[in-house]
Amino acid sequence: MNFLFTPNHVQLLNSCYPPASTLLTSGPDYSPNSQELSRMTYYASNHPEKLTKLGSELEKRVKTESRKARSGNIKTRASLLITLAIFRSLATECRRDIALLSPSLIASVESTLSNELNDLEVVARAASVFIAWTTFTDGHIIGADSSFSENYLSSLRHFASLCGSAAKDPELRNRTRLVGFAAITGALNSEALYNDSSQFRTQISIIMRPVLQTVLETDLATLSKQAEGVKDTPISPYLAEFRTRPIIERRAASIHLHVDGENGPSMSDVSSAALRAISSLLEHVNGSQLGYMLRSSFDSLDQLKGWSRIDHCCWFTLKIAEWAQYQYRYAVPTWLVECLLESQDASKATDMQQTLIAMVTTVFNSPVPLINLSTSDILTNLMTLLVRRTSIDSKDLILPSLIKCISSLGRHVYYSDQIHDLAAELITRLSIVDTQGVSPRSDSVYEGKRARALRCLVIGLAGLINAADDGEPERREGMQANASPSSNPDTKHDNSEHRQSRRARVPPEIWQDTISLLLDADYAVRADYADALVFYIVHEMPKHSDLIDAEFITRSRRVTAGPQAVHMNSLLHVSDLGGKFLHALYAFIFILASTSALNLTNTSTSSPRLSTTDEVEVNIEPATPLAEMHSFADIASQHDRRYGGHQRTRKIAVALSRLDKSQKLSTSTSATLSDYILIQNILVAACQQLPVRSLMIGVPMLSALDALCHKSECDSPEVIARVHIIKYVLANVWLAIANEWDSTELKDIAAKALASLPPSIKLPGFQAPEIGIYHPPQNPILIHPVVPIPKWSGVDAKVAISALASDSGIQEVMGLDREQLLSTLLNPWSAETSLKTAVERPSTYDTTLRGDGVSPLLKISPGLMHIENISLQSLARSNRGVGVTELREALEGRSSLSNPNLARPGSISTLDHGSSLMGGEGRLTQTHSRTRVKKRALPAGSGEVRDVLNKLGLGKQNGSLLKASFPALQSEQSS
Repeated sequence: MNFLFTPNHVQLLNSCYPPASTLLTSGPDYSPNSQELSRMTYYASNHPEKLTKLGSELEKRVKTESRKARSGNIKTRASLLITLAIFRSLATECRRDIALLSPSLIASVESTLSNELNDLEVVARAASVFIAWTTFTDGHIIGADSSFSENYLSSLRHFASLCGSAAKDPELRNRTRLVGFAAITGALNSEALYNDSSQFRTQISIIMRPVLQTVLETDLATLSKQAEGVKDTPISPYLAEFRTRPIIERRAASIHLHVDGENGPSMSDVSSAALRAISSLLEHVNGSQLGYMLRSSFDSLDQLKGWSRIDHCCWFTLKIAEWAQYQYRYAVPTWLVECLLESQDASKATDMQQTLIAMVTTVFNSPVPLINLSTSDILTNLMTLLVRRTSIDSKDLILPSLIKCISSLGRHVYYSDQIHDLAAELITRLSIVDTQGVSPRSDSVYEGKRARALRCLVIGLAGLINAADDGEPERREGMQANASPSSNPDTKHDNSEHRQSRRARVPPEIWQDTISLLLDADYAVRADYADALVFYIVHEMPKHSDLIDAEFITRSRRVTAGPQAVHMNSLLHVSDLGGKFLHALYAFIFILASTSALNLTNTSTSSPRLSTTDEVEVNIEPATPLAEMHSFADIASQHDRRYGGHQRTRKIAVALSRLDKSQKLSTSTSATLSDYILIQNILVAACQQLPVRSLMIGVPMLSALDALCHKSECDSPEVIARVHIIKYVLANVWLAIANEWDSTELKDIAAKALASLPPSIKLPGFQAPEIGIYHPPQNPILIHPVVPIPKWSGVDAKVAISALASDSGIQEVMGLDREQLLSTLLNPWSAETSLKTAVERPSTYDTTLRGDGVSPLLKISPGLMHIENISLQSLARSNRGVGVTELREALEGRSSLSNPNLARPGSISTLDHGSSLMGGEGRLTQTHSRTRVKKRALPAGSGEVRDVLNKLGLGKQNGSLLKASFPALQSEQSS
């Protein structure tokens, strides 16, 4: 009944309700009168100023009706359902002016949810109103109106609690959860979530908890099955369209609780709704929002005590990385590692740390590309965590997991020098830990913590490099077979250099800084490093300039000696990095086999002089005079600082101080039986993988080691046993060289010697651990002589060298006759000379010939500019003078081609680089930015510059100093 003074909008609203006598019979739809509802919505859409009044009137009715319905008044409940339906119709038809209706609408939803949480039909009707609002709002009111924001967040919390319903009836519980997820999905697909960053954090912390609760309660098989169909269907089953069309064209979804004849929903339907909700969220969030989402997930896992569910957490993290937008996926491992660092000072390892590391490893081991991932920062943070945890507890339980995590980072290679750069960072940290340890020297377990940290870093270094090649077609078999001297399948030639590789190999110049670990006081460190060293030589060390494998030797014997000799000369030149590496390697092996000072700490010095003094205090006289050690320091000062020349020379000086002046084996010699097994593995690998260099550089060392055995013969059973063991190692190495060069004579000599070997001398078997996997520290096997000691002469080095020099195939390959080859192989060898060669800088002529890689423009800039330009000086590192050639090349505009410092660097960011292991360049590669600066073309008038210089009488050197600004892809056969 209408009264005279009743406002028009109230009359229109009242007419939408059925008569009071028929309210109870209006079910089950409980819908308003359709004709009167259309009249009211038409009036509201044409008079938007009335929307506020309509909203206030409806809000008052909802609050009153929800309070009465809670008391059990079924008539008022029916009226409440109709009122909510009117609210939804107003929101849908007046979507242009939804902001005017928003405060009353959200307040009504919040009031309904606060009073009717046990009535699923009322809650579902309120959820439909909420979804209509989230579909059409622009979100600007959230955060601007504190009262509205409070009501909105309260409603969101109510819906989140519905998602975690614990009703006893399974059907009711699942229906309630589906209603909650419907509303949650509406919020996730609303501008209300993304309009304000601070409000985003608040909302996402509410939303993530029910999603994670559902994931943790569902078995992985069901989750995986549901995830398969997520991308094949629309973003949400409740919102068919969102944000792709203007607001006026959007349609809000409605919720239908039950259809007669249908079975109730299962838990699988609930998990599907949760996955679709999180998928729709990931379709829209950017990098920072993805980080907030992960942070909220961590907080929710704390509340749900879900860190113990490692498999579920890893699965969920992997799906986040897979479903996130391509350019923001890098945020997933980045935030995981940052969260790890926050707990690095914990006294004991926690479930959260274990799970976070497993989550990071899972993401890295997956084929999901992580473009723009800061691999350098990730590695630095992981190494920091590893060292910190080791300093707290050397037996920390998360260390093995951390090693796997570091190794898995190698699976994501996005630019050619990435593994090279990461390995350099790991080696730098290795040097720091080797020198400084991880705890104060006053710590009673200082040495144990230092050794544990070194082992972890070494294993991680090998695992990182190994993982980088896991996706390549020719997968290496791994180093798991018995390391027998001549039949070990792991020491066969690696053909990785003969296939096209998409990344640069770690150069021996970088790896050389780690060789000092062969002399570490802890055997476990020596053993793990020896395994990593053999892996590096066999599978990673660049061999593009050493093409003398078995197949090449066969072919080269049909080639004239002249051109081949030219190749050998360049291969064995003093500037060859592989040769320097082998010089250092053989010297350290010789010291390891003969020193009596292996048990001395090698971390107590910071300069060659101090290290010498420390060694003298324990009555071990260095074989190298102090003056010669200073000469090593002089060499280091001239060495390029990028490769840590001074650090390397300090290590060499410490190694030389361990050489016994007597140059004889004795009962106090430190190497164990296990050390000689390591030496054999390394020497065999070097001979097989680098046959030319090993022949010319290593054979003189083998001869010196054989001479050391002859000098050390005495009546002591222990010394005689040690001599026999070294001779046995040498015999196996000679056999490996004979097999590699196909020298029949040397094969017969070595085989005959090994056949006469007494059973008591043979070395025990050796099982190399899996690369990149932590294992307990290995214990050394000591030398226990058997009395009486049998006599055994082994292989005579002079006879072996004579057989090599007489081999016609070797003569053809080397381009030398027998006398020249014999003279070269019989050259006197000493550890001092070999180590000096390892750090020797190439001559000026050689540098000029090869080019030092510095742009002529950068060289002449300091002379042309009358200001101090520090940035240019930092790029031009050359010690060579500036001449006419540099001036000419700078004027001709060639610096962009010859200067590697101006090329695209091996950046921390991998944006715009496609994964080299995850599908190549044409797959999932981000479009390059249009604002990228184009390469500067060469000046068109370079000929005019040349004419001017010629008129001035300024000549030009023959040859070219051009150097590629980016390493070329390694071809199947590089030369």
